[in-house]
Amino acid sequence: MPGSIALVGSGEYLPAMAALEHDLLDRGIEQGKKARYIQIPTAAGEESPERLQYWKKLGAVQAERLEVESEFLPIFTREDAFNVDYAAIIENSALMYMSGGNPHYLAEVLVDTPVWSAIHENWLSGASLAGCSAGAMVMSSEIPHFRFSKREPTPGLGLLPSIRVIPHFDKFFRWIPESAAKVVMQVQEGTVLIGIDELTALVRNFDNPHWQVHGHAKVHVLKGAPTSQFSHGDQITLPL
Repeated sequence: MPGSIALVGSGEYLPAMAALEHDLLDRGIEQGKKARYIQIPTAAGEESPERLQYWKKLGAVQAERLEVESEFLPIFTREDAFNVDYAAIIENSALMYMSGGNPHYLAEVLVDTPVWSAIHENWLSGASLAGCSAGAMVMSSEIPHFRFSKREPTPGLGLLPSIRVIPHFDKFFRWIPESAAKVVMQVQEGTVLIGIDELTALVRNFDNPHWQVHGHAKVHVLKGAPTSQFSHGDQITLPL
């Protein structure tokens, strides 16, 4: 049975999200996975060495809070994503976390690689998979360009082809021009568009047919299903 999956609006590795990450780890451990927390910082692969060290330290501190082993995998290029040693580390880990950055870069690096195959197979056999911001967006079948609205969407990883996520939703439309906002709000028939606020997540545990909201703010169903807002503890029925 697949493991839990978490779509996070923002806040990876922060104390405010520790309870969620603890629960995701526990669920993976219950499925026989090793108490190991995998950081997959690929979306930030174009950032400075200083920023990458920041993300590495932030995740390590969170792992200390959660009292589990952490592993920061420097998967920054497609060459890195073909590294079978990294794929082997991912295997049997309780929680795999794709953190924020550039969702287009993340998809382009991981698609059709041994690392993505290891992530997918480990999730299918019970490990938890979380994606924050870019990491949440990339799970859909395609990723629109928010700042370059005339560009064709980037193919996503397709794990959740019927769901598209706008992360940082409570701040998002302050950051992009109105023309780009119109593109973002367009979705194909059969796709549900979800806005997830900062420090908030939408989680599916596969022993439950519903998704559940975790965190400080709200999840917004915007298109493709009855529009509504949901808060911590609320359950939502969505397609996979």
